[in-house]
Amino acid sequence: MIVVISALVPVFLVIALGTLLKRTLLPSAAGWDAFERIVYFVLFPALLIVTTATADLRNVPASGVGGALFVAILLVALLLIVLRPLLTRAFRLSGPAFTSVFQGSIRWNTFVALAIAGGLHGTLGLALISVAMVAMIPLLNLLSVIVLAWYAAHKTPDVRTVLDQLLRNPLIWSVLIGLALNLSGLPLPKIAVSFGEILGKSALALGLLVVGAGIELDKLLRPSASVFVATAMKLMALPAVAIAIGYALGLSGAALAVVAIAASMPPAPGAYVLARQMGGDAPLMARILSVETVVAAVTIPVALAAAQWLAP
Repeated sequence: MIVVISALVPVFLVIALGTLLKRTLLPSAAGWDAFERIVYFVLFPALLIVTTATADLRNVPASGVGGALFVAILLVALLLIVLRPLLTRAFRLSGPAFTSVFQGSIRWNTFVALAIAGGLHGTLGLALISVAMVAMIPLLNLLSVIVLAWYAAHKTPDVRTVLDQLLRNPLIWSVLIGLALNLSGLPLPKIAVSFGEILGKSALALGLLVVGAGIELDKLLRPSASVFVATAMKLMALPAVAIAIGYALGLSGAALAVVAIAASMPPAPGAYVLARQMGGDAPLMARILSVETVVAAVTIPVALAAAQWLAP
């Protein structure tokens, strides 16, 4: 557990620094928006391409890790859809509000996941988290777009809307490009790899600062019932389901730990951007993001401890 805490503390210190900088040295929202765009469209895609392209996927249980996360997300998403009428009556959730609860219950923050997986398990952790990205990023974006189109706009999502959102997502393209390069077996130019690695290191640091800047401290003091529902589903139910499935598939050690890491991440700021673009309840999404990012500092070590206890 000391190793886990040692890997987590630096990550959350950088997030806390982002929160502090937003309130002192860099209070401009426009400046942080610019940082987020650079990370989202340039730095983070470079990191994903290099990480996925250079990962040794032949010596990791790719089907087990990817399968556990893929099935766990589908199960939790289905549960939320089934429970929607009950949640609507109990908490007076509008359609847009439900979409924010949905995103807050299944989406993850890849910045934090990469930092923790790499800090805990080095190159192996990065290879395993690459498998998680391949399994999760397209699925999460597909589910989020469909639910937002259906419940926020109150209409059947058309294929054009879904495809448009997916095709404009740089993270999906980055993972697909990296995977194609990996499977091709072609050697990558050292200059290109070094270039991508430099951008990738910048992505992690700046990405974590952006996560911290997005925490709205005033919203932590006024969590609603819908925030509690999303937090419980994302930080407790989803990790429990994913770890159980991973264990049933025979995963252990670093593989099961990465499943726990990926499943227990709070959502990324991209969930707020998507909610704002497609008519979701963006203010509720902001509260969910803030609360879950803080609570995750406690629940991530618990999820990792559970995975280690089950299959060290």
